[in-house]
Amino acid sequence: MDEVRESSAWVATHSSHVVVDSSGIEKVVEKMSGSIPKVEWDYEGIHYFDNGPLTVQYLFVLDALNFCFWPDKELNYDHLASGLKAALQNDKSAFDADRLQKYTGPQLRELLKWPRPLPLEDERVRLLHEVGLELERNFGGKASNLVESCGKSAVKLVTLVTRHFPDLWGAFKGKGYGELYDIDSITMFADYIVPAVLQELGVLKYSSNLSSAIETNSEIVSGSEEEVELRACSIYAVEKMRELFCAKSGNQVLSVELDLWLWSVGVQSQYLQHHRTLSIYY
Repeated sequence: MDEVRESSAWVATHSSHVVVDSSGIEKVVEKMSGSIPKVEWDYEGIHYFDNGPLTVQYLFVLDALNFCFWPDKELNYDHLASGLKAALQNDKSAFDADRLQKYTGPQLRELLKWPRPLPLEDERVRLLHEVGLELERNFGGKASNLVESCGKSAVKLVTLVTRHFPDLWGAFKGKGYGELYDIDSITMFADYIVPAVLQELGVLKYSSNLSSAIETNSEIVSGSEEEVELRACSIYAVEKMRELFCAKSGNQVLSVELDLWLWSVGVQSQYLQHHRTLSIYY
C-alpha cells in the first residue's frame, strides 16, 4: 500500500488536469472540528448480512460486480446490492462457486430483477465465472476461506485478490471476518463518486477542459491522463485529509472511514456530476 500512496503522491504533484488544494483540505477539516461523522456500513439497509461466511460470499460477488452503472440512467449501486441480497435470501446457494461459473447475462439480470441488459454485461458475467472458478480451485469454493487465509491482514487480503475490500471490514464492524489488524494501511477506494464530492468541497480543482467534459457527460477514456489523475489525486487528497484529522484530533482516523463518509455524501446528492469512464475498474 506504500507503493499506492507513493505513486498517487507522484501523480498529484505532476498532474495538469487535477489539483489537490491544501487550503480546501484545511477548510473541510476545520469545519468538521477534527472529526468525521460515523457512517454505518449498511445505513441504507440494502446489503445482506448474517454475521457469517455467507455474508463474505455475498460481499465478494458484490464487489466483483460493483462498477460502471452510469450508461443506464436508472441503474445504480443500490439496485445491485439489494438485488443480490434478495437473490441470496431467496436461495442460499445462489452464490455457490459452481453456480457462479454458469450464470449467463439473462440469468444475471433475472437474479437482480433488472429488465434490460446491464452495462458491460459480458464483463460482469466473465467476472462472475472467474470468481467462481478461483474460489472453487483455490479456496474450497468459499470466500470466507480466502479471508481466513490472510491471517487478519488487510494488506495480505488485498494482495491476494488485488481488490479493495472496505465492505468486509465495515460490514463486520472490525470483528470476526472483518477483524483486520492493519486496516489503517488501506487507502480509499478510487471510484467516481468520491472525487466529485472532493471537488464540491473545494479539495480538488479541475482544469477547464476536464470540468467541461464532466459537465457535458463526455466519456473520459479509461487509462487516460485525466482518469489517472482523478484516481491518484483522490487517494492523495484523502490521505492528506486523514493526516490532518489525526493531527487535530489526536485520534486514529482511517482512510476507509473517510471514504465511506465521502461516498455516503455523494450518493445522497441529487445533483452530483461525476466523471464517466467505461471500465470494470470501479
